[in-house]
Parts: sequence; C-alpha cells; structure tokens
Amino acid sequence: MRLTADIWVSAYLTRLRLSDIPAFVVARGDATAGAVLVKLNSLDGSACCYQRSFDLKTGDRKWVVLVEGDEVEVDQSIAKQRGFDPDLWVIEVEDRQGRHLLDEPGLE
Repeated sequence: MRLTADIWVSAYLTRLRLSDIPAFVVARGDATAGAVLVKLNSLDGSACCYQRSFDLKTGDRKWVVLVEGDEVEVDQSIAKQRGFDPDLWVIEVEDRQGRHLLDEPGLE
C-alpha cells in the first residue's frame, strides 16, 4: 500500500526537522495522489529539483534530478511543471551542505 501524498510530505518534513534542516511547503497538491517535487536550495544562488521516478522493469522508486542550476531557472522549471499538473506538491529544502535526505531508507 502506498502512502497518500499529504502523509508522505508530513513524514518527510518531520524527518528534515529532526535533522535541523529547514523546509517548507511551497505548493500544496492533491492530498491523496499528488506528485511531489523537492527543491534543494543551497542558499548560494543555485538549486536542484528532484522528482520521484518509477522504474517499470524493476518496480523501484527513486529520486532523480529534474533540473539543476541557477535558482531562478529551477523556479521557472517548477512553475512550468505546476502549469501542467495543478495537483503537484512542491517542497523547498534550504541547506548549505546540500542535505535533502531523499537517499535515506523509507523515502523512496
């Protein structure tokens, strides 16, 4: 059974908070089935946006880079994605060390 989007987002924000990594919801999507984008803002003018990908051959879910570079360009790409998918969640993580915790067990 898959978690609903709002439960996953809540658990992710809690995990970040426990690691003293600031994060907040930029856009609230569909509570049950909305896709989630995670923007990592390194606070130096650059950013990286991750999306969850599904491998049809293995059934694995993993986080992959959607776009990275100048923060303004990343924000424009996210806005474009939201134009296609109004049910999309956007979480912004702010960490100079580049921590996002998406590679930890349980977040795939």
